[in-house]
Amino acid sequence: MILDGFATADVETAAGARVRVRTAGSGPPVVLLHGYPQTSAMWHLVAPGLARDHTVVLADLRGYGDSVAPPGAEGDVAAFGKRAMAAEVVAVMGELGFDRFAVVGHDRGARCAYRLALDHPQAVTALGVLDVLPTADVFARVDAAFARAAWHWFFLAQPGDLPERLIAADPDGFFLRGTGGVFAPEAVAAYRAAYTRPEVVHAMCQDYRAGATVDVADDEADRGVRTIGCPTLVLWGRHGPVGRVPDAMDVWRSWAPAAEGVELDCGHHVAEERPAETLLALQALLRS
Repeated sequence: MILDGFATADVETAAGARVRVRTAGSGPPVVLLHGYPQTSAMWHLVAPGLARDHTVVLADLRGYGDSVAPPGAEGDVAAFGKRAMAAEVVAVMGELGFDRFAVVGHDRGARCAYRLALDHPQAVTALGVLDVLPTADVFARVDAAFARAAWHWFFLAQPGDLPERLIAADPDGFFLRGTGGVFAPEAVAAYRAAYTRPEVVHAMCQDYRAGATVDVADDEADRGVRTIGCPTLVLWGRHGPVGRVPDAMDVWRSWAPAAEGVELDCGHHVAEERPAETLLALQALLRS
């Protein structure tokens, strides 16, 4: 069974959301946030190692996996912006008894994680972002090559229910396209259990709609005004999207001046492609 030894619970927030968490270990707390189209199961090769020295909390992002957005949020794009998601993570960690914690995110979870560090600096002891650039910087650099490689960014952000209806025809073909066997079979089973549900697909689309609108606006409002002061790790795969950006660390240090970078010999899904090296890098971050 995936993540055997982790306790599963649903945390209710004051706003009416229900967030699925898995927890294990003891010691300083760290919350791990997954990417698209995954769930917290993506950490199954890394989280047990971290739990030897830390209280590890794995959370499904708002609307992903088994987490449910607050009533009425489904039609509100801003409710799926990273500011709202980050505030929800802070609320969940507070319900679990943690006012200060480290946060590590991959892909969409990394966007939530750095927004959390910007909006709630008093809560964050350390930040890890896996294989992303800040959202506004990504959109500022869009060219033909990016549009071809990351076409799903623009497809999922289309208004109405167009992407939702088209994805419903073949969710496996859409979500697993190009993954090349990177995901373990038990992880795929967890992802499939989520992304075959219409409400989860809608949440993913709302996430990308928010990414192209409110997330960019929030980043641009903070650019040059606020920075991240906690220890920060930028971890990426040489053959992933960040590996194709030669000045990636310059970009990140404009947001987190003390950020350290680590490149691994893999693609985008660093925690699933290179779990041992990912674990070592995160342990070094958390010791800092």
